[in-house]
Amino acid sequence: MIKPGHDQAAYAVRCEWGPVGAALVPADVAVVVDVLSFTTTVTVAVGQGIEVLPFGWRDERARAYAASRDALLAVGRLEAREQAGSVSLSPAAMTEVTGVDRIVLPSPNGSTITVALAGTGARVVAGSLRNASAVAAHLAPLLRDGATCVVVPAGERWPDGTLRPCVEDLWGAGAILSGLVGLGVGGLSPEARAATHAWSGAGLPSDLHDCAGGRELAAAGFADDVVVAAEVDASDVVPVLDGEAFVAAAPPTR
Repeated sequence: MIKPGHDQAAYAVRCEWGPVGAALVPADVAVVVDVLSFTTTVTVAVGQGIEVLPFGWRDERARAYAASRDALLAVGRLEAREQAGSVSLSPAAMTEVTGVDRIVLPSPNGSTITVALAGTGARVVAGSLRNASAVAAHLAPLLRDGATCVVVPAGERWPDGTLRPCVEDLWGAGAILSGLVGLGVGGLSPEARAATHAWSGAGLPSDLHDCAGGRELAAAGFADDVVVAAEVDASDVVPVLDGEAFVAAAPPTR
C-alpha cells in the first residue's frame, strides 16, 4: 500500500518516476516522457501520420501482435541498419520513414509504461522536448476544467534492472510543466516544481549531448538521435493513446 502523501493527491499537477511511479500516482491524464528515445520517436512518427502501437520490451508476442494489426514491427537500431524498409526506436531514422501507416514500437521504458497505463482509464499522452509546449497547451484546458495530471519521466535502467533516473527525462518533464506554469496553471506538487527548476537550469542542445544518455547514443553511432531529441518545440503534434495506438490529438480550440 502506498504511504500517505506519496500519491501527491493534494496537488492537481504531479510528477513521479518510472513504471512504479506511474502506477502509484494516478491521475486523469498521464504524460509519459522518454526523451531518448520512445516518446521523441512517437512524436516524429505521429507527425508523419503514422499510428504507433506501444508494446512491451522483449515480448515474444510482438511479431504476432504486429501481424494481427497490419503493422510493421520496429526492430533494434543496429538491426534496422541492415534491414531495408525496417523501422526502429531511432527518431532520426523515423524522420525518413515513408509508406508506413502503423508501427508496433516496443521499448524498455516509455513503451512499457504506456502499456501499463493503457488499462487504467487515464488519458495517456506522449511528451518530449520536441513537443513540450504543444503538450502543455493540450493539457491546460483540461486542468482548468478540474482534471488532474501526472507527468512521468520514464527513466532508464541500471545493469541490475533497477530504475536509473536520467536527467533528459527530468528536463522533458520540466519543459512541459514549465509550459503549464506559463499558461497560468497552478497546483503543482513540489516534485513537479522541482522538475521545472531542473529545466530552467538546462543548457540545450549541448547538455543533452553531454549527459549520460546522449553520450551513450553517440558512442553507439546514433548521435543524430540526440540532435532530433534536442529540438525543443520543433513539433506541435500531441500524440494521445486512442485504444491501442498513439494518434494526433485535435488542435486546441482557440
